[in-house]
Formats: sequence, C-alpha cells, structure tokens
Amino acid sequence: MDTLQLGLILGMAFVSTASPGPATLAVAHTAARDGRRTALTMAAGIVLGSLTWSVGAAFGLGAVFAVTPWLTDAVRIAGACYLIWLGIQSAKAALRPTPSAPAAHQVAAAFRRGLTLHLTNPKAILFFTSLYAVGVPADATTLTLLTVIAAVGLQSALIFGAYAFVFSAPAVGRAYGKAQRPLNAVLAVMFTAVGARLIMSSGRATG
Repeated sequence: MDTLQLGLILGMAFVSTASPGPATLAVAHTAARDGRRTALTMAAGIVLGSLTWSVGAAFGLGAVFAVTPWLTDAVRIAGACYLIWLGIQSAKAALRPTPSAPAAHQVAAAFRRGLTLHLTNPKAILFFTSLYAVGVPADATTLTLLTVIAAVGLQSALIFGAYAFVFSAPAVGRAYGKAQRPLNAVLAVMFTAVGARLIMSSGRATG
C-alpha cells in the first residue's frame, strides 16, 4: 500500500462497528432500559477501549501479539470470562419477576462496563491490525497515523451515539418494558455463547 486509503479504512470500520455484536447490543439494551445518558456513558467507555486498540495497532502492538500468542490467549480468555459474566447477569435479570430499580452508581458503572467490554475483545486488536495493514502505507508518518486514529474514533463515537439515541426513544423504552425479561434471556444466551466460543477457540489455538 503506497498511499493512505482513508475511505477504505472508514468503510471497513463502519461495517465492523455498526454490525450487531456484543458492544452495539449492550448499548442498545442499556439505552432502552436505563436511558440515553447511561447509554452514552457506556458508549464512551466502548469508544475509549476502541481507541486504545487503535493506537496500539497503529504503533506496532499487532507485532507484539504475533510473537506472543500466549498474550492473545490471555486477552481472549479474559474477554470470554467477562462475556459469560454478562450472560449470568442477564440471566438473573430475566428470572426476576419485576425489573430491578436502577442503581445510584449506574452511570459510572456503565462506563466501566463499556471500557471492559472492548478492552477484553480479542477480535478488536486483530481487526485494527488488519485495518492499518490494508489501508495505511508502511512509511506513514505519525501525523497520518494520528489522523486515521482520530477519524476512526470519531466515526465509532457517532455510531454508538446513534444507537444510544435511537434505542432511548420513549416508544422503544415502552416496548422494552413489556419485553424486558425475554430480551434479557436472549442476551444471556448470546453473551454466554460468544464467551464459550472464545474459550473453545483459545483451546484449539494452544492445542
């Protein structure tokens, strides 16, 4: 790659970020259940995690992961455990006869959940490494790398922010209130299944 392909980078990042996955579903779920402010706070945590991996990939972290497979497995297992924990929490919520009252520290906790969700996502570093390999020239300057990091980060913030705004609409909140327990059950299955798959893939990689 001889020239910067910013359009290609943003297109790939858009598809990856906007597609339904643990992060987007977590923001949508939080927005419908706890409101816009809490969802935007969670989105901020996710974006910070995304920026962390983006900066790392831009400045060579992918090479570190390539020569230390045990580190990749450690991140994968940590992410799997966190997703399974989220699945257990969703299952508990699904089994409650009535929704629990929001906690006073909910907003701060949402930021931590979002940050942890993305920092323990092993696919994030692989995605960002591929992104920079495909769209950024090998001799890119620091200014070019920072421009890409900022552009991808801004796009991610807009996407997750949009999820927070759309799913915190009053009509969505009312619909969520009626279907809260089944939706929590679906999230429990999804988070647990993804976590289990990550653990199994770790076992195959080291086996």
